[in-house]
Amino acid sequence: MTEARIHDAGYRRYDGVRLGPAQAVRSLTKHTAQRVMGLRRPARYKTLPFLVVLIAYLPAAVFVGLAAFLPHQLRGQLPKLSDYYGFVTAAIVLFVAFVAPESLCPDRRYRTLSLYLASPLDRTTYLRAKAQAIAGILALVTLGPPLLMLVGLSLQNAGPKHPSDLAIVVLRIAASGLMLSIFYTAISMAIASLTDRRAFAAAFTLIIVAGTVSVAGTLVYALGASKGLVVLNLNRVPFEMSQRIFGTHDADLASVPNAVIVLGMIGWFAIGCGVTWWRYRRLQVNR
Repeated sequence: MTEARIHDAGYRRYDGVRLGPAQAVRSLTKHTAQRVMGLRRPARYKTLPFLVVLIAYLPAAVFVGLAAFLPHQLRGQLPKLSDYYGFVTAAIVLFVAFVAPESLCPDRRYRTLSLYLASPLDRTTYLRAKAQAIAGILALVTLGPPLLMLVGLSLQNAGPKHPSDLAIVVLRIAASGLMLSIFYTAISMAIASLTDRRAFAAAFTLIIVAGTVSVAGTLVYALGASKGLVVLNLNRVPFEMSQRIFGTHDADLASVPNAVIVLGMIGWFAIGCGVTWWRYRRLQVNR
């Protein structure tokens, strides 16, 4: 015979501290980042994100090691910081294809979006939290590796020689890394908003990126169209923008004005934001 007894079967009001929507946004941002990186999840969920991050940082570690062990033989031959992304473009695109689907698709597939929107989040704050998480995670591979390379080269006396030059380089790295992170956040969220299956969203991301490469290449190099149409290439225009931030450019695109690259970036960003907002505005959510 059990000794269990029910002392209270009613409901009581919550009388704790209410932190409001801002705390809800911070909590969702943190939860999303943890989910994407596989934290507090089985080991199989950690393999891909940490492997891609390792690949992104590997060239920086190699270059710093070469500068340390072969300083005289390689003096002046190491790649410039503005060229670093050329070594990790594949890792960045792969990470982009993985992060947003893992952040957005499960909420719709498993019908947990309605729980988030019950209160105090609305669609705007929900998307803001997701965008913050995605951009922050992408910054791991767009901002961290060049900073690591700069720190390593500076410690080996192979970096900028004056504090003012160092400060300028740091600002350029920050601007370039954040630009890439924000740009790809908008694009990947737009694609992930079109399906609730992570595998489909990741595949669509890779297909769309590859498709824009083919379209731009055909127009510019096969049909002889203006090289300004390189802005259609999602795998090239953001990295060309990065080089422009560093004050350089691809020799093949020297005739393309900075304004064209900037307008292309703004156009793609606007499309990404517009598609994402349009999709979530149309979603029917039962509270």
